[in-house]
Amino acid sequence: MKVSYDSKYDIVYIKFVEGSREVTTRQIDEDIALDFDADRRLVGIEILSASKYLDWESLLPVVYERETA
Repeated sequence: MKVSYDSKYDIVYIKFVEGSREVTTRQIDEDIALDFDADRRLVGIEILSASKYLDWESLLPVVYERETA
């Protein structure tokens, strides 16, 4: 599992499966989307306005990568 954070846009992407693949995205609400592969397995979760949903301090000691542009 890999967690990426883009601080410029406040977006988190949680990737459960390594490598790139074609996905189908299912929008859960305006800020949360789930990505599924062709076998309907969950491969990733995208969270827009992430700071509204996640408290980084409560997630620690999870290791995450911060991506900035």
